[in-house]
Amino acid sequence: MGRMRTTAAATAVALTILLAGCGGDDTPRFSSANTPKGNAAAPSATPPPPAEPLSLAITPKVGAKRLPVSTEIGTSVKGGQVTEVKLTAEGAKSAVKGDLRDDASTWVPAAPLKYDTSYTATVTATAPDGTVDTKTTSFTTMGRPGSEIGSGMYLFDGKTYGVAMPVVVEFIPGIPKKDRAAVQRRMFVETSPAQPGVWHWIDNGTQAYYRAPEFWQAGTTISVRIALEGIPLSNGRYGNEDRKAVAKIGDKFEMKVDNATKKMQVYENDKLIKTFPVSLGKKSTPSSSGTMVVMDKQESTVFDTFAELGPDEGYRTNIDFAQRLTWGGEFIHSAPWSVGDQGVRNVSHGCVNLAPGNASWLFNKTTVGDPITVKGTERKLEDGNGWTAWNETWDNYVKGSALPVPPDLVRQATSAAPSAVPTASNHP
Repeated sequence: MGRMRTTAAATAVALTILLAGCGGDDTPRFSSANTPKGNAAAPSATPPPPAEPLSLAITPKVGAKRLPVSTEIGTSVKGGQVTEVKLTAEGAKSAVKGDLRDDASTWVPAAPLKYDTSYTATVTATAPDGTVDTKTTSFTTMGRPGSEIGSGMYLFDGKTYGVAMPVVVEFIPGIPKKDRAAVQRRMFVETSPAQPGVWHWIDNGTQAYYRAPEFWQAGTTISVRIALEGIPLSNGRYGNEDRKAVAKIGDKFEMKVDNATKKMQVYENDKLIKTFPVSLGKKSTPSSSGTMVVMDKQESTVFDTFAELGPDEGYRTNIDFAQRLTWGGEFIHSAPWSVGDQGVRNVSHGCVNLAPGNASWLFNKTTVGDPITVKGTERKLEDGNGWTAWNETWDNYVKGSALPVPPDLVRQATSAAPSAVPTASNHP
């Protein structure tokens, strides 16, 4: 039976900790050269302790009613390990699929249970000597709740992303702090090749990010299940949907912008391949300094700021090769009107302006999830203004987990820049 990989912050999703030992036993060993003549070999010092008797306890309790469809089968074993879990809905011909968590504390169904349905669970544990203990329970799930919380995931099945693509989960309204640990335990991530990772919640609980200490390895497969349907929250709401995706990570493509030089350096697989002049945000509307991620790409769009800035400051402009970096409205994009300023002075409303040819070339090379770091501007990137998972030191990032993070993972270093204060507004 397979084991479910839970979160590194929950129970180390995407983190498999293998404990290996080596060495012999403590029984003295004698060769013919050092065994006294006429005497038998010395006996072992103490006999091994008697094996702990096998015992198994499971949950839910027999006859439990109106349980959430996120219910897991709890298992507590002494003197052995769980070897089989069988969960069957009343009248069903086949059992529900699922896996044990890595710590074997619960068995998690592979999909939400059905509403208003009776289930029977049978769990078997086996001791090293072959002794078997089996326990059975039955329970009934609740009807569909009337109040649900909205959720979304910015990772789509079958897509390829850049090396800085975090797993991003969104909640509307946000998850209360006291519920975040329970929600995080239902957010599963597995990577191949395996790379450890941690969840981080932004302060208002509307988003959670999952990332590793360093950018993902090129060629990584990320498998995600956000198993929230039916999970009860303290505000009387329930999770609305289970979401799954399997995505790929492409080659490493990175952009670095320095306000001091007003240039963008472009790296592919850590090799510098292009340098472009840029114009950043003027002093009244500065660009954000920090590590951002390409969130969305539009070959052609319209920036309309009249509603936000009013008739005196607002404008409506056609924009080509737009790549969103923040929720506040900072983009990389073509700016033919500022070509003469690029590399010389900052004239934008917070965006990274490029000449049309350079913007077109870059647009055709990037993918959602590619990182861009801007440094030296008057404003620091705010946590949550875009996919800011990489904009903090690892030490600060792991503090955003709602569950304890394994000590070995806490100590891992990263080169990401620290985060800070407010953000730019919505303009080219």
